[in-house]
Amino acid sequence: MQNQKNDQWTTKLGFILSSAGAAVGLGAIWKFPYMTGMNGGGAFFFLFILFTIVIGLPLLIAEFVIGRGSGREAVSAYKFLAPKTGWSIIGKWGVLGSFLLMSFYSVVGGWVLIYSGLSIVGMIIKEDVVYEQLFATITGSPVITLLGLAGFLAINITVVSMGIKGGIEKASKILMPLLFIFFIILVIRAVTFEGAVEGIQFFLQPDFSQITGESILYALGQSFFSLAVGFSVMVTYSSYLGKDVSLPMSATSVSLMNIFVSLLAGLAIFPVVFSFGLTPAEGPGLLFMVLPEAFSQMPFGELFLSLFLLLFLFAILTSSFSMLEIITSAFTANKARSRTRVAIIAGTIIFFAGIPAALSSSHMAEVKLFGLTVFDATDFLVSNMLLPGGCLLIALFIGFKMDKELIKKEFYYSNNLPVGLFPMWFQIMRWIAPVTIIIVFLGSLGII
Repeated sequence: MQNQKNDQWTTKLGFILSSAGAAVGLGAIWKFPYMTGMNGGGAFFFLFILFTIVIGLPLLIAEFVIGRGSGREAVSAYKFLAPKTGWSIIGKWGVLGSFLLMSFYSVVGGWVLIYSGLSIVGMIIKEDVVYEQLFATITGSPVITLLGLAGFLAINITVVSMGIKGGIEKASKILMPLLFIFFIILVIRAVTFEGAVEGIQFFLQPDFSQITGESILYALGQSFFSLAVGFSVMVTYSSYLGKDVSLPMSATSVSLMNIFVSLLAGLAIFPVVFSFGLTPAEGPGLLFMVLPEAFSQMPFGELFLSLFLLLFLFAILTSSFSMLEIITSAFTANKARSRTRVAIIAGTIIFFAGIPAALSSSHMAEVKLFGLTVFDATDFLVSNMLLPGGCLLIALFIGFKMDKELIKKEFYYSNNLPVGLFPMWFQIMRWIAPVTIIIVFLGSLGII
């Protein structure tokens, strides 16, 4: 079994924080606030929590079980567990999905990298700066966006070339807690703004009249996106895990962290949105307009903004590391290829694939796919088509193909969970998760 002993997680906490880092990135901090703003506020948040607990968490456990049960990266895991069958398509699906996800994810990562650099040199918080115009200027400049894209991918290539440990685990133990601390500081400041109550009510009081079939699909997709499930990323991560870690408890910790960060993101963003008369449905640029506004009202605001952006950048990077890792590990599984060479080639191809998304606010703004810019179309395809599709396949694989005794062993290793918990989880994977995903998807298309 290819459980890569030379490159295992050193501690349970390191694995949990690194997995949380893979999940808590753009999904929870960048995408969640604007998706919530565009889909009715509190009702969307309620659906997001519901889907995360009922569907997302069980699927995260499933990916952990597949990864540690096989001791292999995503593509090889399914080949090992279901030899001479077509189930390896799930791993290939994940590699393709991660590639497409990286192509627009890295664009946003480039934005954060640029904002971090500008903040460090004191170029963001100024009296004459209009933050909406600053964001439009940065995203509308082909040179700036492409430099940001290249820089972000260069960091990914460097770290992934060094292997799974390569400093990520150690850094996660320090920087992820710091991210929580700075988020809490920002929330405390945000909720004290005049007019903040209206923003809190928008975020926490569900108005189900705002919910449509499409917004239900978005909430389901957001729960998958923010937990990094569906593309077998967590299969690859858990393949480096020893038997002394409880998979259900680890998955629960990651899911709760993700919900908590999403809560903090909403409480940090929406009070400021309403206090300064911004539109909650502002879209992908919401975070880049609101954060500087909030920090500008604080003592030493530029310093705090710089620190937060750097920590946010790290959270994004830990997510993107996992995506590039699944691609790299898939092509180095037999150790016939150099990890560094594969990471460089993959990163370079992703750069060229990401150019249309990077130029969606400038030279390619008029290029539309089904009425959406390349950036938005890629985001929709990944979040609302490929991720749910990958989750459906994983649920069916666990429920109907993988050896049930092996699943049960992996489920119960290193924990004292109630005996009845496994049958309940297994039935969720076999019936509830697949049926829910299919119903929500067909409902969004207006078929049912």
